[in-house]
Amino acid sequence: MAMNPAAIAEQLACIPVDQVHIEGALALPADPIGIVLFAHGSGSSRHSPRNNHVARVLHTHQLGTLLLDLLTPEEDLDYSQRFDIPLLARRLLAATRWLQAQPQTAALPLAYFGASTGAAAALQAAAALGPAIRALVSRGGRPDLAGPEALARVSCPTLLIVGGDDPEVLELNRQAAALLRCPHQLSVVPGASHLFEEAGALEAVAQLAAGWLQEQLQEQLRGPLQGQAG
Repeated sequence: MAMNPAAIAEQLACIPVDQVHIEGALALPADPIGIVLFAHGSGSSRHSPRNNHVARVLHTHQLGTLLLDLLTPEEDLDYSQRFDIPLLARRLLAATRWLQAQPQTAALPLAYFGASTGAAAALQAAAALGPAIRALVSRGGRPDLAGPEALARVSCPTLLIVGGDDPEVLELNRQAAALLRCPHQLSVVPGASHLFEEAGALEAVAQLAAGWLQEQLQEQLRGPLQGQAG
């Protein structure tokens, strides 16, 4: 489904946390059914071409997006902070609270999309927030870095997307999936490597994510979350 780019309302978000401000790009289609917060992986940012492509596809499915820089440019120079999952999760929680306080997004169901280390941060944040997060997607993620305790506490339906030619990350995702107690699915994109750079691979990710998020968030609009599957 095509959408007129003019129908997307965009603004720069400036979110205070930890004595700094993190920035994000907020984009809302007309009559959104929910909003998806993007947690990028190590060394990436809200300008990531891969995540921006996924975001544009989500817009065509009536989903708003907030693409976040979880670290300031100065912080990102410290390589260790890119792998500080509790720090990244805390930043994601701050952005979530910011969205919940904005008039145009306060009533929208919330979901997370995490890539690489950002997936671990998204899972930790989802574990902390419980039913406030309605769905989660991990793209080429490192859910294992969220830790067994957080994985066991995630309650929202979770989709793990991994490239078929990314064997180490695929095995880590299988191990993490075994620790999830929420409804979840592991989807493997055949022939795709870690960054999904092969022809058609990123589009496959975008369609999988859009279908999952749209289904879960529309379900929330129909009624409260029902009992979790094991």
